Amino acid sequence: MTSQVPFYLSQIVGLKLYNADGDRIGRISDVIVHFDHRATRSDEPFRPKVVGVKTKIEGRWRFLDFSHIDVSRIESRFIFSCKKMVDLTDKELENTLPLVRKILDKQIVDINGRKLVRVNDVRLATVPSGTFAIAVDIGTEGLLRRIGVSEIVNRLLKPAKRNIETHFILWDDVAAVDDSTFNIKLSRASSKLQMLHPSDLADIIEEMGRGSRTKVFEALDEEKAADVLEELEPHAQAQIIESLPLGKAADVLEKMPADEVADLLDGLEDEKAEMLLNEMEKESSQEVRELLEYPDGVVGSIMTTDFLAFRESMTVEETLRELRKQKPEAATIYSLLVTDGEEKLVATVSLRDLVVTEPGATLETIMQRNALSVFDDDKIDSLAEIISKYNLLAIPVTDREMRMEGMVVIDDIVEDLLDKRKTE
Repeated sequence: MTSQVPFYLSQIVGLKLYNADGDRIGRISDVIVHFDHRATRSDEPFRPKVVGVKTKIEGRWRFLDFSHIDVSRIESRFIFSCKKMVDLTDKELENTLPLVRKILDKQIVDINGRKLVRVNDVRLATVPSGTFAIAVDIGTEGLLRRIGVSEIVNRLLKPAKRNIETHFILWDDVAAVDDSTFNIKLSRASSKLQMLHPSDLADIIEEMGRGSRTKVFEALDEEKAADVLEELEPHAQAQIIESLPLGKAADVLEKMPADEVADLLDGLEDEKAEMLLNEMEKESSQEVRELLEYPDGVVGSIMTTDFLAFRESMTVEETLRELRKQKPEAATIYSLLVTDGEEKLVATVSLRDLVVTEPGATLETIMQRNALSVFDDDKIDSLAEIISKYNLLAIPVTDREMRMEGMVVIDDIVEDLLDKRKTE
């Protein structure tokens, strides 16, 4: 077989396997590829090498070493001849992947397309250094090729100058997510999943089965996992948290805003929620407990306790330095809060005024007194009108003594309104 001729898994599975004398010894049931990324430099494309074939000989399944198998092609037919029947050892079978059993018809993540797809076929190619799996086929042509009608359909479409849809994904852009593929450590695939936007990854995870969801989620680092968990629908959040080890779940929850954690725990059984709160760090747990005490329908139930407050005597330079140090989420710095020694709200400072003011000026010279705020026990229904009337992106929340309790950002208000519409 020449290196210029690609072939497909569907074309060779089921083919007869011959010995050196030309006698049939079995049929190819599966193709085994080596799947250890560590053998490849990180800057090189990864291509799993074919190391064996699975076949039944005299009633016994065997994994034959592919280095002793010659592949030839006569017109459109492939012929596999086994010069010497040598079985792969258990050691050689480590870090290998049977393509039919583990990849064909399984779900994978198309990293570039940011979606969950199904494998219809696998494209392979032979080069001087061996035979390699180079891409998966997720297009219509791969499916038609499997049932043996792709050539017929192509001929029918030719007069209309049309082609069957073809869509290949290179191995470097594939992340296997089906339950049965998770005995393989896809280090590169995992790192590429990490690079997807949390919203895209959440959409993909929601399409998966329960087991796959958990396995993909467990592969994410805690920061990424927390971001993705925030984007998931409540039922998916609950399922993942329920399936994770208690310690892992608590670690992820600690990375999330307290208000998001409170909403999530509110949907769990009380016993499970209490176990998670006990497992979390004391400070994080206490913030969540305080939010859970608010009844539904009041501002405190949707506010975030993540906010930064400054003293009016601080200079612009000192304030900016603190912002760089804290690296707050964007939602918490729509406007900066100024409080007194008793943590009572005094004023707000816009981010614009902070940026354009001389570094030596104090916040007192640019802050806006009589800042709009709401009480933590106010009704949520009152927020929409205030936010809309004054064109606010966020609003401070205080207790009745004007001590700061948190902030409500417009995203939380919109989400609450949408939830209400869904239940109406």
